[in-house]
Amino acid sequence: MRGISSLRSLLTNTSRTLLLLLLFVFTLQGQAGSVSQDTRASRLASSEQRTARYFESIRKSPQQELAFLIQMPKGADLHNHLSGAVYAESYIKWASDSGLCINIKTMALSVPTPPAKCDPKSGQPPASTALPNSGLYNQMIDAWSMRNWQNSGQTGHDHFFDTFIKFGPATWDQNGKMLAEVVARAARGHVLYLELMLTPDGGVSSQIGKNIKVSENLNTTLNELKSAGIDRAEAAGVSAVQAAETEKNQLLKCATPQADAGCSVTIRYIAQVSRGADPGTVFAQMVTGFALANDPSSKVVALNLVQPEDSPASMRNFSLQMKMLNFLRPLYPRAHVSLHAGELVPGIVPPKGLTFHIRDSVIVGHAERIGHGVDILHEDAPSELMKELVRRNVMIEICLSSNDLILGISGRQHPLATYMKYGVPVALATDDEGVSRSDISHEFLRGADDQGLGYLQLKMMTRNSLQYAFISGGSLWSDARKFFPVTQCAQDIASMKLTSNSCKQYVAGSEKAKLQWRLEEEFNTFERQY
Repeated sequence: MRGISSLRSLLTNTSRTLLLLLLFVFTLQGQAGSVSQDTRASRLASSEQRTARYFESIRKSPQQELAFLIQMPKGADLHNHLSGAVYAESYIKWASDSGLCINIKTMALSVPTPPAKCDPKSGQPPASTALPNSGLYNQMIDAWSMRNWQNSGQTGHDHFFDTFIKFGPATWDQNGKMLAEVVARAARGHVLYLELMLTPDGGVSSQIGKNIKVSENLNTTLNELKSAGIDRAEAAGVSAVQAAETEKNQLLKCATPQADAGCSVTIRYIAQVSRGADPGTVFAQMVTGFALANDPSSKVVALNLVQPEDSPASMRNFSLQMKMLNFLRPLYPRAHVSLHAGELVPGIVPPKGLTFHIRDSVIVGHAERIGHGVDILHEDAPSELMKELVRRNVMIEICLSSNDLILGISGRQHPLATYMKYGVPVALATDDEGVSRSDISHEFLRGADDQGLGYLQLKMMTRNSLQYAFISGGSLWSDARKFFPVTQCAQDIASMKLTSNSCKQYVAGSEKAKLQWRLEEEFNTFERQY
């Protein structure tokens, strides 16, 4: 019996030993997995820090900075006017191909009305005259852009806004070509996503709206527009956008082995509303913009007020326009709103005009993003307003070249540092890169050299650009201020490998998360160089 008892004891002790050994092995494996995951996260963090240190080491060499920034992933350009994004050289060619005339005194294009033709004797030669004439060619570029604007005899503000009137006829029926140029340039700057401002319906809503009188009861005005056939404008907008994208795809050879990189840039559109127009036209354009942005099958995602914010009509009708937005916004729940506001400086308008545009655009006009926001510190109670922007999660679209050229605001005069101090989300954008003779990489260079932004700040803004994009789906980030990933993708982000089923499903179901994942992959590849 004692032998049997001893055998049982031996087996029990052996089992315990094996169990302990197995537990020890499993613990080691768990620790190894944890260490491995921590190591990956540490490696990613160290790559980011090394990249940041390298960027600091080339601060005194703008050419090296630019070379670095051209290759840096950019995320999205959220404030980009399609007509202003095209370079003057393209407009000269298109004007020549279309048989337009150029006024050699004003440098404005015109369309000859048959049987009339362009008349060189009266100072209206064909635009094609500029192609072999370098003097006229350069004059047209200077008149249609901010190149050499100091020689124009105008302020930067006036010269900038006058360019659109001068080259305007060259844009007619050219949206496909314009798209092709802009997305190809964006791709070269490593931009993944564009939101482009344009007039999608080609002016149909304007024609309807100019015959409508805006009454105190905006619902009555809306019904009048519907009776006048405002729905036609939405249909025209959908058709025009589809036609432009088809032509863009053909020009860039999309879906072929020779496809331009621009084919991979995701595009959405923001419907322009001409704030300087009469109230009936403004209201009609708003209705069309909201209707398009509310349609899930449309690539128009938002509307925005364009044209000079300081013009007499814009200043006079500002409060009415905010009232219009406040009335229409609840009727179109899927639509988004981004508004130009605070693109003003002292002297350009009376002091009182600087005190309320940003606040009213957000609180009354329901803006989810603000374009420019330059006069924020002149608004009533600016500190409280910036806290309100943080509370409402309103992002500021920062356009450094534009603010410098139009308003003369740069360096320490620019409020970017103040926005960042208060924690207001910001992102860099181009505004009108063709008119400004710039591109997204040069905007990042301005951010570094003019505003002292480091690599980590530029990276944060790049991530912001996709976080605040008006594209469907949930975000990759559960905390977009600290960029903590959603639970489904926590492990995948740490390893930068999309392997878990939970993250695959999440990313596949969200256009926004897909773009954000692509951006993180691009950052991972970019930073590993350093």
